[in-house]
Amino acid sequence: MQLTEITYAEAQPVEGYGPGFFRIGGTVLHGPCLITPWAAGGWGGLADADPILALAGRIDVLFLGMGAEIAHAPLPFRSTLEAADIGVEVMSSPAACRTYNVLLSEGRRIALAVLPV
Repeated sequence: MQLTEITYAEAQPVEGYGPGFFRIGGTVLHGPCLITPWAAGGWGGLADADPILALAGRIDVLFLGMGAEIAHAPLPFRSTLEAADIGVEVMSSPAACRTYNVLLSEGRRIALAVLPV
């Protein structure tokens, strides 16, 4: 088996998560988070689409982590993002973090909005 080291250039991957927190670039963030290749911080959750809409034109896809289990995104939230040409992929937060990290290493135009587990 050949192993390949993953590099993220200037971007910071999700390094870990646990009950109520995410660790990005050595910093622990509590509660819902919005993470992009260039910044990471708190997010107001599913009632707060504005910070994600501000990413229109800079990202193609948003990975939406719904917590410990997969759940449907509220239709108004999803429709608002899709109307701004932001694709939305909904999954559990652990799966969203893993997927974000893989595509981040490929230099994709992505963002991650996650609810804590």
